[in-house]
Amino acid sequence: MNPDIGQDGEDGAILDVIDRFLRVEVRPHVKRLEHADEYPTAIVERMKEMGLFGCIIPVEYGGLGLSTATYAAVVARIASVWMSLSGVINSHLIMAAAVLRHGTEEQRRELLPRFASGALRGGIGLTEPDAGTDLQAIRTRAVKDGDHYVVNGSKTWITNSGQGGCIALLVKTDPVVEPRHRGMSLFIAEKGPGFVVSRKLQKLGYRGIDTCELRFDDYRVPASRLVGGVEGRGLQQVLGGLELGRINVAARGLGVATAAMQDAVAYAQQRKTFGKPICEHQAIQLKLGEMATRVEAARLLVQSAARAYDRGERCDMEAGMAKYFATEAAMENALECMRVHGAYGYSPEYDVERYFRDAPLLLIGEGTNEMQRIIIAKQLVQRNPA
Repeated sequence: MNPDIGQDGEDGAILDVIDRFLRVEVRPHVKRLEHADEYPTAIVERMKEMGLFGCIIPVEYGGLGLSTATYAAVVARIASVWMSLSGVINSHLIMAAAVLRHGTEEQRRELLPRFASGALRGGIGLTEPDAGTDLQAIRTRAVKDGDHYVVNGSKTWITNSGQGGCIALLVKTDPVVEPRHRGMSLFIAEKGPGFVVSRKLQKLGYRGIDTCELRFDDYRVPASRLVGGVEGRGLQQVLGGLELGRINVAARGLGVATAAMQDAVAYAQQRKTFGKPICEHQAIQLKLGEMATRVEAARLLVQSAARAYDRGERCDMEAGMAKYFATEAAMENALECMRVHGAYGYSPEYDVERYFRDAPLLLIGEGTNEMQRIIIAKQLVQRNPA
């Protein structure tokens, strides 16, 4: 059973290629890379050859031009085998989406083909030590100096920043203007003098992929890399990209929830107690029934959000619902899978403990699930005035 989101035809053929890639070139190496916390260099090179860094980038800019619904299905499949690997393309494509939606045509033609080929890979530089959910509180500053901006500050928990070559960097270009978001701008910042990767962060799960702290010491970024060419629009540009990011994280949740369910179903048919497989015990059947229902509900929510994004509609409510439910489903299914496996679920010999370590990140990344519920409620009221 695959975490399908309803594709056929050409998109179905793409998913078949993904399935084979995961089965032959990824699954045999996951345990070793995961436990060594080793960056999957060879696998990433294959992903570049397959064009996965250009999943949602239009064909005219060198990408695959996949719909968001098909992209979400790709992510769910990858996450069901190794969730970390889906992160290699997620923040990279949020960066690409910011350029695609908000960049100048010159920026699109210069950057998107490099993004699509994987020649220039990266992520999004938003979070700071004292600014996570409250992005308007960032302190990293960019000051105009001729045809460049000089950047000073720091970022933390930045995925793809160690092995990648650039990030979409959110900064303050006017730290005193009110409202604060008018003083925020977004740059595509390639590595160079003053762009310092200060350390790789250790994590409970989500291993193999690089997550780092960054420091900017008089780092100079060309003014031509200001997304859209106008200061003060950075927050809106980032928030639009986060809709895609939340759909991605929801798809990851679907993948992890699906994998946990599949492993639980398989083990419950193999393990016997009191003379019969444990899948015949009512206590286990209750767990399996709940797990399957969570997977199907998550699949439908991800599908709904992805299709709304493809239609060009505002979908922060739909993306928030999908992200909230699917990631909670991943966490709950991971725990129930561990309970079905008993002591074996606590062993690194099985994949179950990895699901249990990976799932908590999904509750936090791309906006906490507490924040998703607030977004949902605000949109619910706005869309249904009394």
